Amino acid sequence: MTGCGMTESYPRIMIAGTSGDSGKTILTLALLAAWRQEGIPLRAFKKGPDFIDAAWLGWAAGTPGRNLDTYMMGFEVVARSFSEHATSEGLNLIEGNRGLLDGVDSEGTHSSAALAETLACPVVLVLSPTKVTATTAATVLGCQQLAPDLDLRGVILNQVAGERHARVVRQAIEQHTGVPVLGVLPKINGQVLPSRHLGLVPPAEQEPAELLRDIMANAARQNCDLERMLDIAHSAGSLKATAPEPVENESHLATAERVRIGYFYDSAFTFYYPENLEALQNGGAELVAISALTDKQLPPLDALYIGGGFPETHTEKLSANQDLLGAVQQAATGGLPIYAECGGLMYLAESLEWEGNHVPMAGVLPIRVRMHDRPQGHGYCRMVVDQPNPFFSEGTVLVGHEFHYSFLTGGATGVTTAYRVEKGRGCVDNRDGIVHGSTLASYLHLSLLLPDIKILWFP
Repeated sequence: MTGCGMTESYPRIMIAGTSGDSGKTILTLALLAAWRQEGIPLRAFKKGPDFIDAAWLGWAAGTPGRNLDTYMMGFEVVARSFSEHATSEGLNLIEGNRGLLDGVDSEGTHSSAALAETLACPVVLVLSPTKVTATTAATVLGCQQLAPDLDLRGVILNQVAGERHARVVRQAIEQHTGVPVLGVLPKINGQVLPSRHLGLVPPAEQEPAELLRDIMANAARQNCDLERMLDIAHSAGSLKATAPEPVENESHLATAERVRIGYFYDSAFTFYYPENLEALQNGGAELVAISALTDKQLPPLDALYIGGGFPETHTEKLSANQDLLGAVQQAATGGLPIYAECGGLMYLAESLEWEGNHVPMAGVLPIRVRMHDRPQGHGYCRMVVDQPNPFFSEGTVLVGHEFHYSFLTGGATGVTTAYRVEKGRGCVDNRDGIVHGSTLASYLHLSLLLPDIKILWFP
């Protein structure tokens, strides 16, 4: 899938880390907050499939945070998506994931460095020199040697013990690597952002105060060379602004009559890639937002989409909304096509068990689900559709990711599944995609930007 377009300048910079939990998310949010207060038009992107970090980036930037995932979408589609949504008039900030060179294999395939090279994007590396000084230079040198084509333009030190510590580390890095230190963040006592089992608590669940944005912006201004980082972003070369080609849509969405697709969207269900919702609209759908917490009935619909989220932290409210649970069950029995991912699967189960409590759910699927203390599935997935279902043709390859602490317990005997799991955990016996009537539910989070995917919304 290629397109043609003109060359365009997109000021851009990536904040990458030497590891997970290096502080790159907090730093990225702080930079966005500071530049937003200066009135700079911003676009924020998250490398990888993470929903929560992308939501926080959108909160800080004031525009939707978008994901750039080369494994799920391919390098060409990622480059096109970036050029479609980037701004040429302000700043495009990309947050990496895990360590700079960490990908799906020992070669670092699909790493943050690989994405930066694809987008010809300058990189600033976040590094925590806890209990080390000159050794930090070796870390930076290693990144330079293993990724010689990477445009590594600066380092920001995080969790520095004091002025002397910062001075020695800065001298070592700049002397031995030639990479300037652009910021020094001190140790912060206490946690800045709330977190729990899946990472940060999404902003939709806590309505962050404006004071938090001010605190972050002030931290960036006081500790980072914002002007120099802007100069680095503006020094990035031009990219081809790729226009999407017209796509022959063979799904039932390409009909003269517009279809109505409902989707759960509230603090319990927030895991939707903006591109997925946009793809449905571009395919001919009218989207109708529904709150699983407060709405009592389903509006007239042609299909229902239930994404992921945190139903386990909203069990009482979800289960107390018996009217909607009954309406969903009745709609499923009546043949309404329902597609659900992860949290949506949990909502459609007979019950959800968490912390010893068994809470009734919609009962659309003949399964029960239990929350565990550790992840039951975490990472990229590849699945092949090998059985009939309401949404995907047999033979379709689905590439995505899973991250769930819940798993089926009891009641899974005789469940019909549509996907063969080639990479990942799935939901039962190396399979996923539970099919029950016109419902399809799985633990797989899917990007509809996946090349050549076709959606059969009506069987």
